[in-house]
Amino acid sequence: MTEPTTATPAVPAEPPKPLRYRRVLLKLSGEALLGDRQYGVDPAFCAFIASQVAEIHRLGVQVGIVVGGGNIFRGLAASARGMDRATGDYIGMLATVMNGLALQDALERAGVPTRVMTAIAMNEVAEPYIRRRAIRHLEKGRVALFVAGTGNPYFTTDTAAALRAVEINAEVLLKATKVDGVYDRDPMAHPDAQRYAHLEYADLLRDQLRVLDSTAVSLCMENDLPIIVFDLNQPDNITRVAVGEAVGTLISGASSAAGGAPS
Repeated sequence: MTEPTTATPAVPAEPPKPLRYRRVLLKLSGEALLGDRQYGVDPAFCAFIASQVAEIHRLGVQVGIVVGGGNIFRGLAASARGMDRATGDYIGMLATVMNGLALQDALERAGVPTRVMTAIAMNEVAEPYIRRRAIRHLEKGRVALFVAGTGNPYFTTDTAAALRAVEINAEVLLKATKVDGVYDRDPMAHPDAQRYAHLEYADLLRDQLRVLDSTAVSLCMENDLPIIVFDLNQPDNITRVAVGEAVGTLISGASSAAGGAPS
C-alpha cells in the first residue's frame, strides 16, 4: 500500500514593507551613465539603473528623473576654455536629452512605461515639459524623465532637479552619487573622512559641502523638500530609501534633525 505523501507547508511570503515615499525625484549625473567607459553612455549601466527604478515602480512609487549631461559635454568646463558660457550650457542641455533617450530605452526594456519631457522644444524626440502633464504621467504610472535642465543657461541640472521636484510635489529629492553620503572631507583623498547621517540645509551652505549647488539647496530649503544623498552603485539602495530605511545622508530642516554629527 502506498504511503500517503505529506505536503510541505508553504512558507508565507514576507509582506512588503510600507512605503515611506510615494513620489520621488531621482537626480542622476551624466557621469553615472558612463559605467566603465571614458565617454558616452554604457547600456549595461543604464539597464542596472532601470532595474532599480523598475523595482520601486513595481512597489507603487511615482518616479520623476532628472539626468545630467557631463558624460557627453559640460558647459562650464567649455566656458573655462574660452567658449561662450550660454552656448556651452545649451550644448550641455542637448547632451541631457541624449542621456534621457538612452534611459527611456533601458526603462522600457525593463517594462516601465516612460515619457521624456524636455524644457527645450524638440517635438520629434520628446514631449514639451508641461507641469500638469508631467503630474498626470506620474499618476498614470509612467516614469517622467525631465531633460534639457531648466531650459536656461547658467543653471545646473541639480537646480533643475530641485525645481522639477518642487513642481511635481515630490516628497523627496534623491541625489545619486558614487559615494554613500556626504562626508566632512573628500573620502577619496582622506580615508579617515567621516560621513554625516543628517545635515541641515544651512550646514550644507555654510560649510560649502559641494554635493549640490547652492541654488538647488536654497530652493529645497525654501520649500522644505528633503534631500537624500546615496550611493547609486548599491543595487537595492533606491528601494531601501523608498521604504524609509536609513541610507546615505539626509539633508533637511531642523525639525527633521536626527543629529548633525558625522556617523
